[in-house]
This record gives sequence, C-alpha cells and structure tokens, in this order.
Amino acid sequence: MLTIDSGVLLAVIVFFRLRRRTEARSRFDERLTVVIVLALGVLIAPTPAGQGILNVLQQLASGVTQAGR
Repeated sequence: MLTIDSGVLLAVIVFFRLRRRTEARSRFDERLTVVIVLALGVLIAPTPAGQGILNVLQQLASGVTQAGR
C-alpha cells in the first residue's frame, strides 16, 4: 500500500507552480497558488518541523526588530 503525505504532495505542487514564469500566470493561477500555500502552511504548522520553522522565524523577526532600534 502506497501512502502519500498530503503536506509533501502540496509542497511538490507549490514547487512546480512557482517554477513557472510570472508573466504566464493569470490572476486565477496566482490565487490558486496562494490557497495551496496557505493549505500547506496549515498542514505543516502543528508538526515538529513547523514548530521549528516558527521558532526560526520568531528569532529572525526579533533580531531584525532589535537591529532597527
């Protein structure tokens, strides 16, 4: 039995959608890509990898904020 993680599948779809040239995209394509990326974020967020990404982004944001003072 073959199982495919939905997060991995969405990541592959996003990768191939973002490889296309920007000029060739319609507004519908851009909106669809945004929806797919948001769905991927929702799937990744509760996982340990998602929590690690969140921690890195929080540290980066706090570093940028402190550098701006």
